[in-house]
Amino acid sequence: MAGMFGNDAAGPSNAAANKAFKQNLNKVYKWYTGGFVIFVVALAILEQMGLPREWIGFIFLLATIGLYAGIGIMSRTTDAAEYYVAGRRVPAVYNGMATGADWMSAASFIGMAGTLYLTGYGGLAFIMGWTGGYCLVALFLAPYLRKFGQFTIPDFLGERYGGNTARFVGILIAILVSFVYVVAQIYGVGLITARLTGVAFEIGIFLGLGGILVCSFLGGMRAVTWTQVAQYIILIVAYLIPVVWLSVKQTNVPVPQVIYGYQLDKVSAKEQQLLKDPKELEVRDIFKQRSATLAEKLKDPAAALAADKAAAEAKIAELKAANAPGPDIVAAEKALAALPKDAEAAKKAWTAAKASADNKARPLNGMPEHQKPFAGDPKGDTKAQEAFDTSRRNFLALIFCLMVGTAALPHILMRYYTVPSVKEARESVTWSLFFIFLLYFTAPALAVLVKFEVFSVLVGTPFDKLPAWVAAWAKVDPTLLSVVDINKDNILQLNEMTLGGDIIVLATPEIGGLPYVISGLVAAGGLAAALSTADGLLLTIANALSHDLYYKMIDPNASTGRRVTISKVLLLVVALLAAYVASLKVADILFLVSAAFSLAAAGFFPALVLGIFWKRATGPAAVLGMLAGVSVTFYYMAVNQPWLRSVFGVTDPVSLWWGIQPISAGVFGMPIGMAVIILVSLVTPAPSKKIQELIEHVRYPKLKAG
Repeated sequence: MAGMFGNDAAGPSNAAANKAFKQNLNKVYKWYTGGFVIFVVALAILEQMGLPREWIGFIFLLATIGLYAGIGIMSRTTDAAEYYVAGRRVPAVYNGMATGADWMSAASFIGMAGTLYLTGYGGLAFIMGWTGGYCLVALFLAPYLRKFGQFTIPDFLGERYGGNTARFVGILIAILVSFVYVVAQIYGVGLITARLTGVAFEIGIFLGLGGILVCSFLGGMRAVTWTQVAQYIILIVAYLIPVVWLSVKQTNVPVPQVIYGYQLDKVSAKEQQLLKDPKELEVRDIFKQRSATLAEKLKDPAAALAADKAAAEAKIAELKAANAPGPDIVAAEKALAALPKDAEAAKKAWTAAKASADNKARPLNGMPEHQKPFAGDPKGDTKAQEAFDTSRRNFLALIFCLMVGTAALPHILMRYYTVPSVKEARESVTWSLFFIFLLYFTAPALAVLVKFEVFSVLVGTPFDKLPAWVAAWAKVDPTLLSVVDINKDNILQLNEMTLGGDIIVLATPEIGGLPYVISGLVAAGGLAAALSTADGLLLTIANALSHDLYYKMIDPNASTGRRVTISKVLLLVVALLAAYVASLKVADILFLVSAAFSLAAAGFFPALVLGIFWKRATGPAAVLGMLAGVSVTFYYMAVNQPWLRSVFGVTDPVSLWWGIQPISAGVFGMPIGMAVIILVSLVTPAPSKKIQELIEHVRYPKLKAG
């Protein structure tokens, strides 16, 4: 193992040794990539020879998790520098690749193209925000944090702001942000594992959890780093192959990014047809009628429920009196049993059903036209103009939160502690941007190509001739994919299909008619994305507790072995807790991830940036600023986001500030946190001369960095 990824001794310090280490890594990953390609080709051949799909899914799952486990086992360590920062010897290009994998979460790999599919132009806010965030990382944070030379973000806060209070608040925020984010990743792991193997979603979560733990548990940052490089190779290959295939299938051009605009025009033309199609109008009218019926029931749920029960019981009695066929009677009894248990349950069920019917009554299945930038019309009436302004504000607010949140995510910033020098920290950010660009530049094309396929091939197909993948995905989770013949014409209309954004990427190979082995490859890529980010997040939480809380605040004399052991135990506990929360399906992946960005933006960004660029920023100010930013952000989410409102029992009407959605709550918390730090710093004693000199040295080193 020492020859591949280093050993527990301090990393090589001279240029020749570093060069040899990098050359060895190049050989290792070339062999790995070649072996993976051979593995996929062999599986494709076996599929053509009759290998069952279930076996292909299990082979992909076991082979990839086994591979990651192997790297984790070979990279096991008890050395603190290796466990926390991979010995600070990861070359810039490999750190960029590992950061790309750490960054390519389930939201990026699974959710982004799905969001672009469902929201069109509005989904570009995610690409612009996340990509722009890396520019902030490169300009304002990565090189300076590396120069400080700490292990974690709370560690930096403790050293910079001169006390354990700032460190402790940093620990709490790091855990909050990372836990919210990791729940989304484990949810993605469960979804993919269930599709690959056919097991229940909840079981899939805990199967995938084994793959997460075996890497981070044994070798900490060293194991996670080399596993993430391997995972990036799998996920980028898996993402590109089906998109290129769809591009060739539709246009004969193997570069999807080039034909994106051409296919987008075709999608827009198809949208105009669907807006006027008589069958689509018929389906929408049926949903309007359903909504109206449910609205009447909601006026008096108790009376409506009693009437429904009486009608169902009368139907059963009528069928029995007429000696109707057994299946008809059973169906009627099931309909009675399916009714809500009481008026409160009825109100909840009918409210959700009405919201769904209202959405289905809208044109294009509730989706905006793909090329339309914002809702409303700037030249329309007052209501249309207000809708346009609100939509544009939300677009810009989301970009802002994602940019600033990206620059403050603790598990991403930790990656820049692992490189040998400040110079390589800067280079590492450049490589990170390149590896992330490969996927982000492709996601908009993938969304458009899939939408064209759905509009032109799936819509209009008889229900009894729908592809097998439709039924297969409906079994995994009916809320993600379901089709119902509402108007009983046996032809699928767009508004008769529920298609969740979280399966767009995973279903792309089947939508394009590719062999199932490519579906397995894409699922393995999605699994790699979710596992790589989950590893980084769990390590962030465990390290915050073991290094920053236990070692720095409780027992400074703890041995290296004890610190690493405590980190491993805490990592296991946090992972199991996150898996349990994910199994409850608390919210969609994209909201959970975006909430993490808003919380990171409000909690960390002001304290980090002011801590680096303003030597007058004080410890008490940083503590109050972080608490104020997170508190405002969390409050806004809690009183306006549907799931959080139900958790906290909020019954007051939703009250949005300037129409900003709770997904962008950080747009309020971050400026408040920044203002609090500045104002309180001005009225509290300046930091010590030692700290101010340290900041001067970090920003303007007299000697060449690195």
